[in-house]
Amino acid sequence: MRFGDLAGRRLALWGWGHEGHAVYHALRTRLPQQPLTLLCSDAEAAEAAALGDAALQVETEATGEALSAFDVVIKSPGISPNKPEAIQAAQHGTRFLGGTALWFAEHAQDGTMARTFCVTGTKGKSTTTALLAHLLRSAGLRTALAGNIGVPLLELLGAQADAWAIELSSYQTRDVAASGAHPHIAIVTNLHPEHLDWHGSEARYYADKLALVTEAKPRFAVLNAADPLLAQLRLPDSEIRWYGNAQGWHLRGDALYRGESLVLDTSALPLPGQHNRSNLCAVLTALEAFGLDAVALAPHALDFRPLPHRLQPLGERDGILYVNDSISTTPMATLAALELYAQRPVAVLVGGHDRGLPWDEFAEAMRVRAPKAIVTMGQNGPRIHSLLAPIASASGFVLQAANDLADAVATARAALPAGGVILLSPGAPSFGPYRNYVERGRHFARLAGFDPDAIAGIAGMGIA
Repeated sequence: MRFGDLAGRRLALWGWGHEGHAVYHALRTRLPQQPLTLLCSDAEAAEAAALGDAALQVETEATGEALSAFDVVIKSPGISPNKPEAIQAAQHGTRFLGGTALWFAEHAQDGTMARTFCVTGTKGKSTTTALLAHLLRSAGLRTALAGNIGVPLLELLGAQADAWAIELSSYQTRDVAASGAHPHIAIVTNLHPEHLDWHGSEARYYADKLALVTEAKPRFAVLNAADPLLAQLRLPDSEIRWYGNAQGWHLRGDALYRGESLVLDTSALPLPGQHNRSNLCAVLTALEAFGLDAVALAPHALDFRPLPHRLQPLGERDGILYVNDSISTTPMATLAALELYAQRPVAVLVGGHDRGLPWDEFAEAMRVRAPKAIVTMGQNGPRIHSLLAPIASASGFVLQAANDLADAVATARAALPAGGVILLSPGAPSFGPYRNYVERGRHFARLAGFDPDAIAGIAGMGIA
């Protein structure tokens, strides 16, 4: 569905965050007089009313009956189509779509898809997308860096670029498939359970995530051969380019190989951890599929500026290193972070919003490779704590509960000797006390005695 298809329809916008603002301004560019209803919170209603848009009606009740009054509802990504009110409206014929679907539908026939890279995966998608944009620009291509990483695609509607590096969350991947567009290259980094409260089940999460390759049918699908779920995929409508195996781009320790050819020593790369450096393998595989000389471009990764809140060393205070991994929202991400600091005494801060992810695998790993201390916090803190309590004494790690992040930092500091690491790697979302992981990371920096404003934003957003 394109903007022209929305003309004359009963149209609503559901959600008024960054994406919602982008959808609104794109609609007003293409359909300036179209009657539009905004469904938002009470706090957001005043801001929307201040726009002075006579064709905009603002409502604060998004019930199933209210949603059923519209032909099309353009919803923000964080709003699940599995909400009861959305299901009720869909049964009455209301169509739901996102701003991502509009952008892809608008560009499906104009040649943009031949220059489009889409990146998803449970972990590593932001770093992979930013690194991809960095190397495309190193190749001399005017490149857009957009999507879930921070710039909604509709903010760049009508813009021109030689290449598009687009991050997609699991909330957005079906939008691509629904648009009818076929990206040139789609990258999937890995799959672990996440966002189960939004998707409804682990199986549905995987299906929604993989819709980017199973339903959108890209020309090339770049997949991680080391991921057991991805390794099973068969995509008859796409050419699969594997990485993470001996035939393609892969790592042997710190050494980067293309097949049997050594290309680069990655020890100097600004990408902490083996899992992080495997993202470079994904990017180089995609660049080859695009027809570029990936071997020649690989050394340019040394100039990449790493993303904030992802295993970000903030600095030392009183002999303690503080590391901000606030982006960590799964137990598997926390395990990967702990591996990086396995040779130092670590106090890890875990817990946050409870969306039902199992912590059993994390608990089993603590039997054999636990840090010095684990401090639980947040909504799912008590559940994690009760799971770890029977293991702590036998495995020799300190287990303590904290009321909030400030309490957790103080508790961790008391548990560590000089030379230790306080690692914020919660393995859970920030919702509740914080608006997002960025706000949580900034608070952690402030508690550690560092300037939150020094945690830089992501370099190169938009088109450059």
